[in-house]
Amino acid sequence: MALQFQIVPVTAFEQNCSILWCDETMDAVVVDPGGDQHKIDQALKALGVKLTAVWLTHCHIDHAGATADVAQSYAVPIVGPQKEEQFWIDMLPQQSAMFGFPQATPFTPDTWLNQDDNVQVGNESLSVKHCPGHTPGHVVFYSENAKLVVVGDVLFNGGIGRTDFPKGDHQTLLDAIKTQLFTLPDDTRFIPGHGPMSTIGHEKQTNPFVKMYG
Repeated sequence: MALQFQIVPVTAFEQNCSILWCDETMDAVVVDPGGDQHKIDQALKALGVKLTAVWLTHCHIDHAGATADVAQSYAVPIVGPQKEEQFWIDMLPQQSAMFGFPQATPFTPDTWLNQDDNVQVGNESLSVKHCPGHTPGHVVFYSENAKLVVVGDVLFNGGIGRTDFPKGDHQTLLDAIKTQLFTLPDDTRFIPGHGPMSTIGHEKQTNPFVKMYG
């Protein structure tokens, strides 16, 4: 039994939308469907999985723009982020216009998430960690079994999330990285919101934006 994943780059921002699935049940979730639903549809079909939910790390347009459409198309619930993210959900139409994205439909998640909640895909359970700073309600999804964490725009390979958006805060982001991510095992791989994957250990040692935690 193992948690599997595939990254599907979407939108002009090349955002890493992720499909996670349980290889025992073939139940799947889509994390951060920012747009280009046809690409997500094609990937789900090619994998032969059954979509059971949409999970969100945060609600910037490139991560959440197609959420309502995907959830409606597959009749699945929207899970996450943390409730402080309603601020960005309400602004989806303005975000669409600002960045030249297709018009995004605001939505209300079926389930808000909080620190230490658990989410399920098939037989796989992942823990939720609240990591504000890039946005106030940002969460990440961690699978201890798979040694994998989906981090959205908190941490990147060689970088960290921007904090110059409304309700962003640089020190809050650094605190979240150090207390929620850098406490994970060094060999934990992570899927960032943009760019290539990395490991927690690699970023602790080499990321120029975060002093080594210890």
